[in-house]
Amino acid sequence: MDWIYLSPHFDDAALSCGGLIWEQSQSGISASIWTVCAGGVPTGPLSPFAIELQKRWQASRDAEVEESRAAGSEMVELRRAEDFASCSLLRANYRHFEIPDCIYRYMESEPGQRTHLYNSRQTLFGSLHPSEAALVDKLRTQLTHSIPEETRLACPLGLGNHVDHQLTRVAAESLERELWYYADFPYTRADAHQLDQLEESGWQFTAFSISPLGLAAWQKSIAAHRSQISSFWPDREAMQREVRDYSESSGGVRLWKPG
Repeated sequence: MDWIYLSPHFDDAALSCGGLIWEQSQSGISASIWTVCAGGVPTGPLSPFAIELQKRWQASRDAEVEESRAAGSEMVELRRAEDFASCSLLRANYRHFEIPDCIYRYMESEPGQRTHLYNSRQTLFGSLHPSEAALVDKLRTQLTHSIPEETRLACPLGLGNHVDHQLTRVAAESLERELWYYADFPYTRADAHQLDQLEESGWQFTAFSISPLGLAAWQKSIAAHRSQISSFWPDREAMQREVRDYSESSGGVRLWKPG
């Protein structure tokens, strides 16, 4: 049985399920990572918030970034290259959808008057903007026409409440097909109580064991997303320790299903 993991961003499936994806690929299962928000940067100026994030991502790679659209485009290309390397380490197939990361999305009430939809940390972890209902419909249509019926589909639970994780889950659930859910690591740090609440409400999980080689591949696949390490950890060593501890405490990688 083939598997598809819907990843809101380039790194999310590797972060949350990298060890399992590697184990599946090793056993002959076709595992694919489909990144939803992998599109290019629209023309026009970026928000100060987007520029700030890009600077931090680029600093993780010991380089400078200019405040320009070209820098945004280069960052997306850099992150795509990181994803190619990560998927190669996991021996996973990949697909990139054309939806831009939320920090680049905007609406235009009048020509030349642009409002960035997610221009602060608060909006990043708030509610999906009402104007994005059409985006959900578009993604649902693309997924409906792309996913073979017999393929198992995994999507994020949305722990942490990041708007792109919400977008991915809402679109996946609109497909009206059986879903597996993965816990959004490392947002599980602050939102582990939500997993307890799932169990209390009847949800069940299956723990997939991860071998030492699988753990090493998992850690390397995350490290391949070099620009994103500083978003969660002070350095690569801290990441490796937390992934190891997370795997040990979870019995590997857990996938959830409603009761």
